[in-house]
Amino acid sequence: MELQEIRRIVELMNEHGLTLFDLTKKDFHLKLKKGADADDLRALLSSLPAAAPAAAPQAAPAVAGAPAAAAAEGAEITSPMVGTFYRKPAPEAPDFVEVGSTVSIGQTICIIEAMKVMNEIKAEKSGTICAVVAEDGTPVQFGDVLFRIK
Repeated sequence: MELQEIRRIVELMNEHGLTLFDLTKKDFHLKLKKGADADDLRALLSSLPAAAPAAAPQAAPAVAGAPAAAAAEGAEITSPMVGTFYRKPAPEAPDFVEVGSTVSIGQTICIIEAMKVMNEIKAEKSGTICAVVAEDGTPVQFGDVLFRIK
């Protein structure tokens, strides 16, 4: 791979707000990462709640815990790639799925755009969408929760 190709990849990463690019070919491996690693951020965020209860009043954690428990209901449907999350096939079209929609295996539930390619994300299990976690038109990382399904 030539330096010009790598520079173009970096430009695309900047243009689309991507923080990780990983490419493997037969005899070549390129991994580009900028900014904080998602795993590092998760570790940092998981350490924050341990310190928060000491500083916060006792009533606040109980109130904050209720929405978190409700949001965690259902199995997670996560992003299989880095890109931009879209809930509908076109700006004027209806969303693929809404909260309460019943989906079947193989049904398209969203699109993730990566490097100007629209990738249809299909349901890997059937059920009812109980939460839409990702926001339409925003960047997502590999493993980010997109939906919750029961």
